[in-house]
Amino acid sequence: MSASPGAPVVFGITGASGAPYAVRLLRALNDSGTPVRLIVSGYGLRLLKEESGIDGVDGLRAATGDWSRVELYDSLDRGATPASGSAPSAGMVICPCSMGTLASIAAGTSRNLVERAADVALKERRPLILVPRETPLSLLHLENMTRLTRAGATVMPAAPGFYHRPRSIDDLVDFVVARILDHLRVAHDVGNRWKSGERPA
Repeated sequence: MSASPGAPVVFGITGASGAPYAVRLLRALNDSGTPVRLIVSGYGLRLLKEESGIDGVDGLRAATGDWSRVELYDSLDRGATPASGSAPSAGMVICPCSMGTLASIAAGTSRNLVERAADVALKERRPLILVPRETPLSLLHLENMTRLTRAGATVMPAAPGFYHRPRSIDDLVDFVVARILDHLRVAHDVGNRWKSGERPA
């Protein structure tokens, strides 16, 4: 089963560094009118507070626009809707994705709803985008990423480019978020696209 156009995007937020990416991505999904099934781990909530000053779900809601299309799920409820392959989905993104989460998905252990939903995306052949933010990478990290790539996931490290000449942290965040949205096939106007050697319009 492939992705279902118009179906919700499953969005997991875990405890790896990179809260600004998560906040901007959720805002962009909301601005685009994309339905979202949101799962925030306990460490994800801690991360949002420590890195972005966002206190709890209410704070996240206030920072990310219209939540009329957002469904929030308990990260410990492995029986919730995103845990089933029968629930239509346009794919899943985990941003940021901790190395513990990445390793668990690679091993298929499904300890919580984020990991189970990722397992579902793989088995149903739906897009699964993992956005780790870790450096340096150990051999175990690289082997887990290789295993997941072979299984069909897209590993997209939060590594912004500089060819667009960013002037702010927001510009760097937008660079990564735009790439995620492209892979989710969500239309957007986040960031600037590369153009070179093209005739002026």
